[in-house]
Amino acid sequence: MSIAVAFVCLHAYTDVMVPQILAWHPEGLTIVSRRNGGDAVSHSIPMEFRNQLLRSLRREDLARLEPHLEPVDLKIKDILVEQDKPIEHVYFVEEGIASVVTVSPAGRTLEVSNVGREGMTGISILFDVDRTPLRTFMQVAGSGFRFPVEVLLKEMEASPSLRRKLLRYAHTVMIQTSDTALALGHYTVNQRLARWILMGHDRADGNDVPLTHEFLALMLGVRRAGVSIALAIIEGEGMIRAMRGHVVVRDRAALIDMAGGSYGLSEAEYARVLGGSFGRGDGFAERQHQQSFSGLITDFN
Repeated sequence: MSIAVAFVCLHAYTDVMVPQILAWHPEGLTIVSRRNGGDAVSHSIPMEFRNQLLRSLRREDLARLEPHLEPVDLKIKDILVEQDKPIEHVYFVEEGIASVVTVSPAGRTLEVSNVGREGMTGISILFDVDRTPLRTFMQVAGSGFRFPVEVLLKEMEASPSLRRKLLRYAHTVMIQTSDTALALGHYTVNQRLARWILMGHDRADGNDVPLTHEFLALMLGVRRAGVSIALAIIEGEGMIRAMRGHVVVRDRAALIDMAGGSYGLSEAEYARVLGGSFGRGDGFAERQHQQSFSGLITDFN
């Protein structure tokens, strides 16, 4: 027999008080709200989040956010953050992968980082910056929670622990971006491809990683022909099985060896500053952390 508990609370994030009915039940939390006298709107939130950043929050901080988490489907190529436009919402990804890309004046794009169920989009707002020259869009379709920036900033101001946690996450994104620059400057296309497949694998449920030549070319900064050659080489080594629109990971350990120091630094840093394990939790990221520094020192000597 299921048991539901409900109560009414008031929020004043708009000009008019907004009554909300919160109902807890075994499957999760149902929120019914009426905004400024309009029609009632309801949505449900699961008791267990898949998003690792949300899961890492203190219970009281998560309780601050829960009433404002709006479940959304995230379709491929959906724009989550448009370049040079005010960021009105952040997204906590539960499933799928979002790409953060830099765009040249001529319209050429290159991925600088990506976001899966380990994090959130729109981190510039954490530094009191309301827009960014970078664009974020869904590369692999999935789902997540949309959250209003105005509310998040107020909650961060009210809770130092929430602010610290989100800034720690932003730090890990900076490390991932630095890792991407290192990979572009010091590693081969094959190594960079192995790195990205591993990052996609970290953010996927099984061994199937949705990928297209179009997105791989964007991520690696090479032409599609170069992507085809690199995929053929890695598949020939038995590490993956390349199929139309996706790859199946067959030998993760071999992929890590091929990626070398280009993979593992940001994953290990995420685990260090946010706690818990990142991605597959197989310990490779932590070992690669040390190898990354060793390789970097060797390169510059």
